[in-house]
Amino acid sequence: MNAETGARLDAVRNYYGRELKTSADLKTSACCPPESMPAHLRTLLERVHETVRERFYGCGSPIPPLLEGRTVLDLGCGAGRDSYLLSQLVGPEGRVIGVDMTEEQLQVANHHVAWHMDRFGYEVPNVRFLKGYIEDLKDIGIEDESVDVVVSNCVINLSPDKEAVFSEIFRVLKPGGELLFSDIFTGRRVPAGLTRDPALVGECLGGALYIEDFRRLLQRIGCLDYRVVSANPVEIADPDLAERAGMIDFFSMTIRAFKLECEDLCENYGQVAWYRGTIPHHPHRFALDNHHLFTTGLPMPVCGNTAMMLSDTRYAPHFRVEGDRSVHYGPFDCDTPATPLVPSERAVNRGCC
Repeated sequence: MNAETGARLDAVRNYYGRELKTSADLKTSACCPPESMPAHLRTLLERVHETVRERFYGCGSPIPPLLEGRTVLDLGCGAGRDSYLLSQLVGPEGRVIGVDMTEEQLQVANHHVAWHMDRFGYEVPNVRFLKGYIEDLKDIGIEDESVDVVVSNCVINLSPDKEAVFSEIFRVLKPGGELLFSDIFTGRRVPAGLTRDPALVGECLGGALYIEDFRRLLQRIGCLDYRVVSANPVEIADPDLAERAGMIDFFSMTIRAFKLECEDLCENYGQVAWYRGTIPHHPHRFALDNHHLFTTGLPMPVCGNTAMMLSDTRYAPHFRVEGDRSVHYGPFDCDTPATPLVPSERAVNRGCC
């Protein structure tokens, strides 16, 4: 680790370990309020200790379905709010690994392990918290292809080496495993001077990724298709921060990707998918991303990549996918929803941010 990287990590540790005491200390709208979560997750959140909830600094709700019995890695877990939500979802046979580099945050998370296990009725803890860097998960013993799902909530922007973070994510994911994360992105590159501003970095703005650079980064490490689940603009309430940030447009986005051998373009093989309506809390429709809303029982043409996301992952039992790749029909228009979304459906199926 070079001196500049070390200095940036120290600044982040200081901001989240000493300057911020609760989410009320944040100066932007990036932190996502609990009422934005799906109803069933809000119920689980009520069972999380108040002190843990107060130390939450996320910008979304990257909690996917179908987690029972799975191994989930929470990158930048902080005081453990999302980890304790996940603990309830994976159940006593699953496990959750929270990773963070900030000692003060981890002290809060570890202090409340026994309290939560008693509240959840687990005889043996199914969650553990590790101190380490998300850029080097091997150093804390997380093995290749050992994790079913990776989540992260407004943390990756804080890393000075984002390519290392995503490389590690796809190293530890099992084949067909899922990455679901919320973070801050921009419509243009952040000027170099602002990437070193401690307050802007701490508020998740200085390290925000330009969305096209993010696409290129994933391509370099072999992830050729990612999906935007939701996106919303970030408001900067602090006048000084707003002045320094200038005309940069910041967005809180939730992104989904899988460890699959996808193509770099949506290709048409004549495949069709039906949603069975069997994913818990999604009886009538399921949104894979912001332009694939599957309605129960209604056939939808899908590209080859989407077909794999539905048939070669843990989502497979909940979809019927017909067709293979024996005949190619050219590129597939994946940007236009095959089933029109009425406004009420868009509101119901939006992610947290």
